[in-house]
Amino acid sequence: MAGFLALGPVRGDKHLGIILASQATSWSDMLEAAQTIDRLGYDSLWTWDHLLSVFGKPHQPLFEGWTTLGAWSIATKRCRIGVLVSGAALRNPGLVAKMAVTADHASAGRVVVGLGAGWFGPEHEAHGIDFGSGPGERIRWLRETAAAVRALTDGDVYSHEGEKYSFRGAAHSPRPVHGRLPILIGGGGPHTIAIAGWYADLWNGFGSVAELAPKLSLLDTASREAGRDPDAIHRTFVGRTIIRDDPAEAREVWRAVEAANHATDFGPPEPWLGPPALVAERIRAFLAAGFDGALIELFAPYDPETLDRLIKEVRPLL
Repeated sequence: MAGFLALGPVRGDKHLGIILASQATSWSDMLEAAQTIDRLGYDSLWTWDHLLSVFGKPHQPLFEGWTTLGAWSIATKRCRIGVLVSGAALRNPGLVAKMAVTADHASAGRVVVGLGAGWFGPEHEAHGIDFGSGPGERIRWLRETAAAVRALTDGDVYSHEGEKYSFRGAAHSPRPVHGRLPILIGGGGPHTIAIAGWYADLWNGFGSVAELAPKLSLLDTASREAGRDPDAIHRTFVGRTIIRDDPAEAREVWRAVEAANHATDFGPPEPWLGPPALVAERIRAFLAAGFDGALIELFAPYDPETLDRLIKEVRPLL
């Protein structure tokens, strides 16, 4: 915990963070949930970076990720904050680097830059933003983005002529509060994991234990090929849960979430619906496989009982 909040993550921290899905909510509800998460002692707080709602009706209320992060920089005091994740095609990486360092100073050094290749085509089409020819091209753009953000936040004078982005003697000041801004790379494909091996301080995966565990060895290999210590990369996964002693009651709460988001299919992972012991068992399976912690995704209406019991009853069982 101390290492993660200082200069970077420490393997084995059993990190516990929350992702607040930013659709189908109000700003006051989202802000209240963020401040509750900070007060309860979670290690990190994340939100999406999208321009349209991802699940259900596309034009539900939705808050943009980086301006949300700027507000959280002031409204929270101790937890790490980040977007999970910014697609490489949405913004010039020089702009991302400048926004991230600004929010880092506003938050007294608590920002993590979450980067991914991008996957949600409808928001690109609706806004006239190039989505590329396919995943392969977007992954190449991700490599360009990660390299640029790393160089610019490290204080380098950066020049690059790339497939997507070009820089000519770009340099940024000030540096991040702690000197190095942590980068999270999200995504489970082998090429994305290779990029994480070069540039990431954190890697986040999405899937079951059986799906994700083999990817950890790929990450180890990629980091060694980049001349890095594999233990320097913190590994997290995404989970979903509603905590109640009675699983039937938890299912009713989840149905209310589906109704509020006008969605019956949120895709994987399936939510863990039940008591704290069940949730702890699910998380421990990932920890045993080599993960360092969980990022639990909550959809509006954000459930205060789940937030309270996850940190107070599940975490001690880990």
